Amino acid sequence: MKNILVLGAGRSSSALITYLLDHAAAGDWKVTVADSSQEFAASRTLSHPSGSAIKFDINDTAQREYEIENASLVISLLPPHLHQLAASDCLKHKIHFLTASYLTPEMAALDADAKKAGILMLNECGLDPGIDHMSAVEIISRLKSEGCRLEAFKSFTGGLVAPESNDNPWGYKISWNPRNVILAGQGTARYIDNGVYKYIPYRRIFRDIEHITVSGYGTFDGYANRDSLAYRHFYGIEEIPTLLRGTLRQAGYCKAWDIFVKLGVTDDSFVIENAERLTYGQMIRAFLPSTHSTGDIISDLAAFCGLEVSDPAIELVKWTGILEDTPTGIPNASPAKILQHLLEKKWALRPGDKDLVIMQHQFTYVRGAQKEELISTLVVKGDNAVHTAMAKTVGLPLAIVAKNVLNGTIKSTGVMIPVQKDIYEVILRELEACGINFTEKVTQL
Repeated sequence: MKNILVLGAGRSSSALITYLLDHAAAGDWKVTVADSSQEFAASRTLSHPSGSAIKFDINDTAQREYEIENASLVISLLPPHLHQLAASDCLKHKIHFLTASYLTPEMAALDADAKKAGILMLNECGLDPGIDHMSAVEIISRLKSEGCRLEAFKSFTGGLVAPESNDNPWGYKISWNPRNVILAGQGTARYIDNGVYKYIPYRRIFRDIEHITVSGYGTFDGYANRDSLAYRHFYGIEEIPTLLRGTLRQAGYCKAWDIFVKLGVTDDSFVIENAERLTYGQMIRAFLPSTHSTGDIISDLAAFCGLEVSDPAIELVKWTGILEDTPTGIPNASPAKILQHLLEKKWALRPGDKDLVIMQHQFTYVRGAQKEELISTLVVKGDNAVHTAMAKTVGLPLAIVAKNVLNGTIKSTGVMIPVQKDIYEVILRELEACGINFTEKVTQL
């Protein structure tokens, strides 16, 4: 019997673990869910006969090696900076390793050794990154085979809230790692526009936005992601004049979030001493310059941002409660952690809430003498606060790969992302069978 070791039982794990348990009997495998909280891990396995839950410390070398050595395949849902510990042990014991996180230079350096060991070390196999790569490469390959010349490719993805559960003015609830929500956009985004390299520093990320319309769901804010240029090679579009990857949020979100960025309260690089003694309002005042001090915090904030007090962005910030005289209650925390602590409560998914994942690819290309635009859109709605659309779209690609590696259908080895046809076709076809599929619309320009 084969053993699948799942490291981490967080927000994105529910669909993955359910799928693995549902297919365990047919695959003749067992599923071990390892988490820092055994109780939480057990809440995912639900006493399934093919599942087991263990308390796990990734930094316990002896335990980590023991569990990995006794696995046939490891799926890591741990924070990205911890993947390398597990990956190194997987390489040592010749165990397949899968994760949804971004491919790092350190992980890429293991490629030759992974091939020599005959194991697959697959990264970026979730939603974004993951399904975005697979669906984009499939369309790009199809357009190339039809003789089309690509001129532009833009892709946007958002983890949002379904309309029926949208009961706050931000139009947002947290369905994935809350820390990543707070730190989103940090660094400088790089992309190419009509052959010109473009760079957006963090201070402008939430100002330089595009407006993306999704049929049936309205118009969204789209801001640029990290390094779009790195994917030209993986997608086989090195000469494309325009390439941009971005994130979707409800209209108006970015203007309001930019206030937090401008203030500096998304900074996670330093600790505010005696933070637990401060109220949220006092913390905000500490970030406002002395020149903006009339005694009215809302007026001072609006003046600092160059906005009217009645501006919708100011209203959104006010709604969070961050301007109120409520104690933070968090000792020695960074501004980002204080903001996260507040928004985890304000943006919490209630048990019956449904989240929404939207992905849209925009291709502009020339077919013969005719320029065309192809819009490919994915919309997935969650079932509830546990079985979310985010958990489905992050977890199911990993689960499908795990099944097909163990049954021998996927034979690739080495360190990679899912842009090889033998990998992405298997995943996309089964996702379609699970109701996760794209719709396409072609327009002549």
